Amino acid sequence: MAISEESRHHLHQRLEEVLGPKEATVLMEHLPPVGWADVATKRDLDVLENRMDTRFDRVDERLTEMDRRWEKRSTEVDRRFSEVDRRFDEVDRRFDEMRDGFAQLNRRFDETFREFRALLVAVMSVMAVLFAAMMGGVVAAIKI
Repeated sequence: MAISEESRHHLHQRLEEVLGPKEATVLMEHLPPVGWADVATKRDLDVLENRMDTRFDRVDERLTEMDRRWEKRSTEVDRRFSEVDRRFDEVDRRFDEMRDGFAQLNRRFDETFREFRALLVAVMSVMAVLFAAMMGGVVAAIKI
């Protein structure tokens, strides 16, 4: 039999007639708001607790597995970053070697340029002396 608001109201009216208004209200307040079939028992709560514990245990297992997989991937990512760092160090070393090579090449170029300039000055000096000698010969030939 389903308990409706109408049947609760009739019960309250009859209790008022028999017990009085105050006592009828106190007694009605102790009744569940719905039928007794909808009220959970301790056994129902124990079963629910066991089901919830089982579910939480499964969730804990899944989270533990996720942590393990994350740790494994994290370790792999760390290893890869270490390899990238090593490669960058190698590239830095090569750039340092190139910079040193260019500095050495620059020094050799400066030295060669100084030598060339000294040689050029010497050649021009010899040419000036030869030109002066030729001019002296021309002037002497003209005077004769």
